[in-house]
Amino acid sequence: MPIGDYDKRITLLTKERGKITAFARGARRPTSQLLAATSPFSFGEFELFEGHSTYNLARASISNYFRELSEDPEKACYGFYFLEIADYCSRENNDGSELLKLLYQTLRALGRHALENRLVRRIFELRVLLVEGEYPNLYFCQNCGKKERLSYFSVQKEGMLCALCKEGADGIPVEESALYTMQYILSAKLNALYTFAVSQEVLLTLEQILDRFFTMRISHAFQSLDILKSITG
Repeated sequence: MPIGDYDKRITLLTKERGKITAFARGARRPTSQLLAATSPFSFGEFELFEGHSTYNLARASISNYFRELSEDPEKACYGFYFLEIADYCSRENNDGSELLKLLYQTLRALGRHALENRLVRRIFELRVLLVEGEYPNLYFCQNCGKKERLSYFSVQKEGMLCALCKEGADGIPVEESALYTMQYILSAKLNALYTFAVSQEVLLTLEQILDRFFTMRISHAFQSLDILKSITG
């Protein structure tokens, strides 16, 4: 955000110290070397010096500006939504490496045009829940503990139900392919996370579940999501 006539206040997600707020002096001047580095989606190395109560940005070496996102309004909206989630979930003086790696891989996937934006969003949301330790149980029935015939997802019980235990519960039907997809998202290595496509039926199931479960576990109103919804309908 702008500060004064020429400065900026920026938020960095770092692997060493989690979320950092810093001032970039003169970054809004057209001739400033920090002008491009303090734009959204800038990934690289930032050199800061620590003052009494804040950090100040001295220089930056950017390895990826994700320009393909800024050239596509819809992708930019998805990207800002992912940034806002990362901002909300990250903490100061914590290890931010896992969330940073996930965010970087997600923005790369968003810019490659290989996957639907809708799918990239749902993969990111579910994986964020894993990072936060708020992920659902997808491997056995929340009532009886059986691993067979898992065919319903209960938001209230925060996981899967078998066909026998579904009676009287508020369950979302889940086909085997959708269940496998969610299990894969939680278990896959980061470099293999955005390497698959799904049917529209599976995607709709993911949307049904995460629209309710993600909102319940991450109880925050994201302004960027409202903008995204107004663009994508």
